[in-house]
Amino acid sequence: MKDGFIRVAAVTPDIKVADCDYNADRIIELIKQAAAEDASIAVFPELCITGYTCGDLFLQKVLLDGAKKALVKIARETADCDLLAFVGLPFEVDGKLYNCAAAVNKGNIIGFVPKKNIPAYSEFYETRHFTPWQGGNIAVKDVDESDNDEKHSSYTCFGDMLFWCDEIPELVIGVEICEDFWTPEPPSGGLATAGATVICNLSASDEIVGKSEYREQLVKSQSARCVCGYIYADAGMGESTQDLIFSGHNLIAENGTIVGESRKFTTGLTFGEIDLHRLIAERRKMNTFPAVSPGRTKELDIGHFYITPKNLELKRRFPPMPFVPTDRDDLNNRCEEILTMQAAGLATRLRHIGCKTAVIGLSGGLDSTLALIAAVHAFDMLGLDRKGIVTVTMPCFGTTKRTKSNACYLAEAYSVTLKEIDITAAVRQHFADIGQSESVTDVTFENSQARERTQVLMDIANQQGGIVVGTGDLSELALGWATYNGDHMSMYGVNAGVPKTLVRHLVSYESANTDDKKLSEVLNDILATPVSPELLPPSEGEISQKTEDIVGPYELHDFFLYYMVRCGFPPQKILRIAEQSFAGRFDRDTVKKWLAIFLKRFFSQQFKRSCLPDGPKIGSVTLSPRGDWRMPSDACVKLWLENLQ
Repeated sequence: MKDGFIRVAAVTPDIKVADCDYNADRIIELIKQAAAEDASIAVFPELCITGYTCGDLFLQKVLLDGAKKALVKIARETADCDLLAFVGLPFEVDGKLYNCAAAVNKGNIIGFVPKKNIPAYSEFYETRHFTPWQGGNIAVKDVDESDNDEKHSSYTCFGDMLFWCDEIPELVIGVEICEDFWTPEPPSGGLATAGATVICNLSASDEIVGKSEYREQLVKSQSARCVCGYIYADAGMGESTQDLIFSGHNLIAENGTIVGESRKFTTGLTFGEIDLHRLIAERRKMNTFPAVSPGRTKELDIGHFYITPKNLELKRRFPPMPFVPTDRDDLNNRCEEILTMQAAGLATRLRHIGCKTAVIGLSGGLDSTLALIAAVHAFDMLGLDRKGIVTVTMPCFGTTKRTKSNACYLAEAYSVTLKEIDITAAVRQHFADIGQSESVTDVTFENSQARERTQVLMDIANQQGGIVVGTGDLSELALGWATYNGDHMSMYGVNAGVPKTLVRHLVSYESANTDDKKLSEVLNDILATPVSPELLPPSEGEISQKTEDIVGPYELHDFFLYYMVRCGFPPQKILRIAEQSFAGRFDRDTVKKWLAIFLKRFFSQQFKRSCLPDGPKIGSVTLSPRGDWRMPSDACVKLWLENLQ
């Protein structure tokens, strides 16, 4: 099981109502197909051996005996398939009939899980035929007794169960059946807290207008609530259409995200890949998730099964920009929400301290532009005069005409106060004071300018009775791409929770939603300007210092940041999925080079994050030392680099 991934299948066979032998053959074919595709789990719909729509035929012994024989046939003829399959059938115990899921693994029937919640409103009146399971577990005589005499009969567990894979300890499976899932307290909640990492649902959900969207919403929310993989297999073609239609709407989810979905009104296999390591890592972070393992639970019996761990060639795709929604409407909604959150955070701080002035160093680059946009929205939210936003452009050795002009145009378009303070003379005086040659363009040359700018901003804020609004973003904080006590410092870091790949879209959203044509033109030109701190002299009037040439592409670094901090992936796994996600753009060696640089900078620059100014949390990844990321500044990167190699 390389990197924690397993492939699973939700399966809808094309059946014939009450023709158990025919249905068994279709199920066998599909189990073999799933095994050939390296699936470790295959889940079929409820009562699929007989068909869900048999009505009063469920009370006929002929049908019940036929279902048991078909189950034995399925187990025998899939003995060489390296997976665990769940199939649905009616099963009689102690004179009562139960709607059951049977677990089949390598020729063995290893357990039956009966349905707990039987709907009375269904057109097929399940309560007319089936008894709801009241809990507990018992042993029932093995369905397949062909090789046993009466003295040596074997038994199978029936009731509340978990299924535990001996070869893959992280793979623990719980089962619920259709209506169980739609109740206020689905069994899957208790199964997950007892250790189940994957929930299988054998279902026969009739289709009506609008139900598929609700069904998908429930699957996503339950997988998120239980921090689990969820496999939902739905009945489809072949069921009686006397009163209802079944669409075969199969769904596979992982912690709130759909990773596999069938088209409605189709049959066959729907595959998805579930990341068990990610689920375990997520549970590890949640102190509200109980520390219970299947080996310690008393209420549930354990059915052991065996499958070989598989090194999959992943079919699952990971978005190359995980912070940025791929759907245009979702992206616009996200941008509107983030701008509002940034503005609300700054507005709350201003109101709390009774301040009507915000000071921003405006460079004509992306980050300071976004900080200004957030400040404008905050002042509008508070009903304050925008002239209280004091923007300061501070040209020096590396400033280009393009960025300076854009800063001026931007301040004018937003009707904020603009100050221009050339810091060249002040920096040269500082060089003279410390004995720094202007011809030596080293880190001292660069940082002296950054710290001078911060001093100017802080002093203007004191003059005006205001606060300095920081411009640095989340990606820069991850890389430590900030001058300590220079642009690293402010009174409120409004961009601290926004990664660079999202900064670009936020500025683009502002450009698309303004009626001011000139403002839109300026914002678009800022978007087209290379990212640069502009601390080195320009070359022939153009920016000579391009950040991404030095530290690497921000889209790669944001990818690394998300999957390392949010998902807890080790570098080797990040490299694997990055190579796939950026195929055709960056080769493996390039990704590996920048990932190594990311790791080294992320660890070595923690001291800057340990004393960050206040700033709003925007998404699920934040590096605030007071919030979600508490890392020692002296931590060693050695293990992470070894893992990458």
